[in-house]
Amino acid sequence: MLANLFSVELWERFSFYGMQGILLYYMYYSAADGGLGIDQATATGLVGAYGGAVYLSTILGGWLADRVLGSEKVLFYSAVLIMLGHISLAALPGIAGLAVGLVLVAFGSGGLKANATSLVGTLYSTQDTRRDAGFSIFYMGINIGGLAGPLLTGLAWDTWGFHFGFGLAAAGMAIGLVQYALTRHRLPESAHAVANPLPRRQYPKMAGIGAAAVVVIALAFITGLVTAENLAPVMAAAAVVASVSYFVVILRSRKVGAEERSRVYSFMPLFIASAAFWALFQQQFTVVALYADTQLDRTLFGWEMPPSWVQSINPVFIIIFAGVLAALWKKLGSRQPSSPLKFAVGLALMGVAFLAFIPFSGGGPASTPLLGLAFILLLFTLAELFLSPIGLSVATKLAPEAFRTQMVALFFLSVSLGTTLAGWLAGFYSTETEVSYFAFSGVTAIVLGVALAAASPAIRRQMKGVQ
Repeated sequence: MLANLFSVELWERFSFYGMQGILLYYMYYSAADGGLGIDQATATGLVGAYGGAVYLSTILGGWLADRVLGSEKVLFYSAVLIMLGHISLAALPGIAGLAVGLVLVAFGSGGLKANATSLVGTLYSTQDTRRDAGFSIFYMGINIGGLAGPLLTGLAWDTWGFHFGFGLAAAGMAIGLVQYALTRHRLPESAHAVANPLPRRQYPKMAGIGAAAVVVIALAFITGLVTAENLAPVMAAAAVVASVSYFVVILRSRKVGAEERSRVYSFMPLFIASAAFWALFQQQFTVVALYADTQLDRTLFGWEMPPSWVQSINPVFIIIFAGVLAALWKKLGSRQPSSPLKFAVGLALMGVAFLAFIPFSGGGPASTPLLGLAFILLLFTLAELFLSPIGLSVATKLAPEAFRTQMVALFFLSVSLGTTLAGWLAGFYSTETEVSYFAFSGVTAIVLGVALAAASPAIRRQMKGVQ
């Protein structure tokens, strides 16, 4: 069953990263170049806010799975939404197509991400030492899609225009949807279970709350309270409020025992570390994308490659090294580093990656060699492998039984916060501030990593036997 989930996630990530690889350029390129002509700082903020919305919507996907439909059905319906979103980006012109497409993809991706991860978690017990290795293999599938998506959509954009690139992303999601529809019956019975069913009498109440939320969001945009310019900080605030609220709900639930509650407390410093990590890592789609467009020498044998192809460098390294680390964790078994220590290493490595930009700073347009940026993205990759698949795994291990999928959604809230901050932070980046920007980001991440490593023994005690 791991192979089936591996495959559907591969195609979903093909469409997601394929679209995201050209999204920023579609926003800020001029109309003459096929883009929308949005201000560059606003465009980076919108990319961050959109990415944050993807992970923020995992709350809804997790809640629907645990309370109403079960993980398997939510995953299927979410895949349909994603495909419709990519079709909207490809077929509808201008800002309208952008808005409709990103909303559908954000909600669909949020529902799919939390539930695909949760379904992988059903394949292993919490004490199974193969668990981290299984998640690393699953993570490899994500990155095979992440490799192919930007390459092919970038080539379609370069050859025929942005809308053909978005159309190719839609085709990839359609393939993944068909594949999942043909294999979904083979999932274990637990995939269809509703962990904490919502009483039928509460359905009208929850529907009313949902409708009210939609009205409030719509009014916020109509009245100008929320605009394209301030969307990123608004999304960051929403992620913080949602995260605090979720922790409170889980910790106060009568269905959570004392040992489970201790494990939830142990997850809190990991949540903060994860948010800090993603605030830097997700700048691949903001600062690194801008850097690739202006500072990078992209000439290959006399041909200038599309800047979106840079987004495929990280997945190449993931494919190479994910299996190596998966094998290492499996070989070490109970002797492998604890999850908090892996988080600390990942965060510190992310800081080193940002410091590695400094020697190339200030050289002018197209001055950074491709191999130089490839080395930096190798550091991104190693940091990611120490934190991201481990974060998915530890979220399922520390989750109270009644909040199995929603705990995964809580991990994705840390990604939401970090991704939104990545867009907001990109507004402070410019070629004039490169050295100070990279230095501050790198040193901050290293300090946080060292602090987490020092706190790891105390965190492990709170985890109550979970490694």
